[in-house]
Amino acid sequence: MLCFDVLTLFPDMVAPVLGHSILKRAQEKGLLNVQVHNLRDFTTDRHKVADDIPYGGGAGMVMKAEPILQAVDALRKEAQSSGKEIRLLFPAPHGRPFTQDYAQRLARERRRMVILCGHYEGVDERVRLTLSPEEVSVGDYVLTGGELPALVLIDAAARLVPGVLGDPESVIEESFSDSLLEYPHYTRPAEVRGLSVPEVLLSGHHEAIRLWRRKQALRSTYLRRPDLLRDRVLTSEDQRLLNELISEGISTEPMRCGEEV
Repeated sequence: MLCFDVLTLFPDMVAPVLGHSILKRAQEKGLLNVQVHNLRDFTTDRHKVADDIPYGGGAGMVMKAEPILQAVDALRKEAQSSGKEIRLLFPAPHGRPFTQDYAQRLARERRRMVILCGHYEGVDERVRLTLSPEEVSVGDYVLTGGELPALVLIDAAARLVPGVLGDPESVIEESFSDSLLEYPHYTRPAEVRGLSVPEVLLSGHHEAIRLWRRKQALRSTYLRRPDLLRDRVLTSEDQRLLNELISEGISTEPMRCGEEV
């Protein structure tokens, strides 16, 4: 079972999302366990203060170190009582980039993963110095807090656990699963506002469909994320399809629904 503990000042930003869709079903199947903890429960004053003004002045508030340290101590002790260890993750803009490969490693993790959600102007530096958390970034931008990144980490990892998704082929064919973006999808009706489903998808010819989808994935990656192709050793089939795209004068325009290569 994949286990996460989320430490946050705002549990209601996290808990409701866990009660829907794939994450909900994963928990019901016993494949995922997520516990959300309010950091204010680990304070010692009657007002449950978990943040304060920064030393040296400046705007905003800083999350206090002691409630976080107390919470991590409690979770570590709880994990050890059941023969487990914890892995502390800290979403932060300066952290290691979160990728599909990173998500795959999280999906295989057997330790309890504790995600610390920062907020306001940040977290007292003594938390980092004391705990040495694994810092991870979900993108080169700044968010209000770590709650949304925490959900990104949980969702991306959980869906890779065998049995979480109804069709295991879904994981194999998704974007980034083999360093390519995914091919476009269509469903009924066959025509929407003058845009038709490509004929090959209606042909029933499985090999032709497979090649079309692969070619579309290469096209999408070539246009949108060419860096993924530079870092990839292409198979002979992929190289052939890419050469076809280039010789055909691959479009530099955004792809429209129903457009064929």
